[in-house]
Amino acid sequence: MVNKHTLKNHPISAKVLVVEGKRVEHESFIDGLRKKGFTVISATNGTNALEKINEAVPDVVVIDAPSLRTNGKRICQAMRKAVSKQAIILVVDGNQPVPQQIETNEILTLPFTAQKLANRIRTLLPESGRNIVSAGPIKLYLDHNLVRCLNKRTVLTPRLVIILSLLIEHRGEVIDRKVLYKKAWETEYTGDTRSLDVHISWLRRAIESDPRNPRFVKTIRGVGYRLDA
Repeated sequence: MVNKHTLKNHPISAKVLVVEGKRVEHESFIDGLRKKGFTVISATNGTNALEKINEAVPDVVVIDAPSLRTNGKRICQAMRKAVSKQAIILVVDGNQPVPQQIETNEILTLPFTAQKLANRIRTLLPESGRNIVSAGPIKLYLDHNLVRCLNKRTVLTPRLVIILSLLIEHRGEVIDRKVLYKKAWETEYTGDTRSLDVHISWLRRAIESDPRNPRFVKTIRGVGYRLDA
């Protein structure tokens, strides 16, 4: 048991949100990326993109500024507020000045091929990061607050990331409820740990095939939780 003294092949296609206007003078990125095997969600403007982000939860956002008749700065700022962890690629026209202090991971200047865009996207995917912890089929990408398990991909809240990372670190061991609560909520108060149970149920939805009969996150009645992976 871990206490407060000891606690310290079916591939999933990457999901890309492409913000592309209706008047595209170059070959559409949407069709090109789909041919490369990506799952593509399209939006025709910034407002439409913001509406789709919460339901889509993309791995990468591609903003085609020339097709939107903009330099892309304002839409990049809006996207960054909506997706704090995911990568953003801005496509710009080579004949126009690149906006300064723009909130993006990559800036690509037209013209370029769909293959080049696909290669850049792959380098920005969570799998390309080094800060990864895993247990069995569970992979937690700490830089992206993302967990992959059993062909599911879920973006977690920071508190769920703490809980899962502790369970992974001490897999096979029972972690006391109060210890988990103190670590995840950063408090010494443990008078009511019911909110921990709610978060555990959310975590099970993210990684279990049947959350009501969990295979991984086990409840040890009267004590705490254990990760079996």
